[in-house]
Amino acid sequence: MNAIDVTAIISVAFLGSLGHCIGMCGGFVMAYSSAKIDSSSSSAHQFLSHVIYNIGRISAYVLLGTLFGALGLLFTFSAQISGYFYFVAGIIMVLMGLSMMGKIKFLTSLESNIAFHPQIKKIFSHLIHTKTLTSFYGLGLLNGFLPCGLVYFFLATAATSGSIVQGAMTMALFGLATMPAMLGLGYVVGFLKGNGFRELMIKLASLIIIAYGIYMSYIGFAAVVQ
Repeated sequence: MNAIDVTAIISVAFLGSLGHCIGMCGGFVMAYSSAKIDSSSSSAHQFLSHVIYNIGRISAYVLLGTLFGALGLLFTFSAQISGYFYFVAGIIMVLMGLSMMGKIKFLTSLESNIAFHPQIKKIFSHLIHTKTLTSFYGLGLLNGFLPCGLVYFFLATAATSGSIVQGAMTMALFGLATMPAMLGLGYVVGFLKGNGFRELMIKLASLIIIAYGIYMSYIGFAAVVQ
């Protein structure tokens, strides 16, 4: 994993968390904060609950990163096959970036259909009505496995690494970089959900995704034509 990859992962994840993640997961966080966390409980207990939730979320990302990194190994038998994979992954990233900016509709219906699946809602209902600390981990785990365009971007990056370790590291970095916004959501929700600020963060994250997608497509094209 080179410096460009690490910088892109952290930049897109952090900016995306202030824009896309607040919109996609904000309701999730607000729901469990209202239903599961007693305002009379200590600040330490409230903070621990949020941290455990985020650990669950990151655990899901690391598991997915490990899986996609392993799948990426299938495309490393030759430089040409790797090149095709990089090229296609780069194009998908460009489409995701354009979708986040609202220029096109890409994967939107898939996100909605899976997120509102009856079985998913049943699991969520059970966890939201349980107040044990492990239930916060379960909610985070569930949230991490739900479809999300930004997560797809990083999973594509994990797959192109062609490494189980780098795939897991990619998703771990993504999860950690989104933690500040997710942890602070309850304290600064008004600022983060402000239309102007959120739109700016989404555009910045989208532009980085598009630029990185073009970069990956170029690497893939160069490998194919060699």
